Amino acid sequence: MAKKVVATLKSGDSAQFTKVVRMVKSDKSGAYTFEEKVVNKEHIKDFLNS
Repeated sequence: MAKKVVATLKSGDSAQFTKVVRMVKSDKSGAYTFEEKVVNKEHIKDFLNS
């Protein structure tokens, strides 16, 4: 599945987007989960800081 996403992101106008993965710690259990999102290159820092 990851190969398909990467191939799609490299084509045409989609080259301005990046897949970002962030670890989020749960307040209840203390376990970590991963949040994935495809964002514009200009908004990567905004996504990671939120």
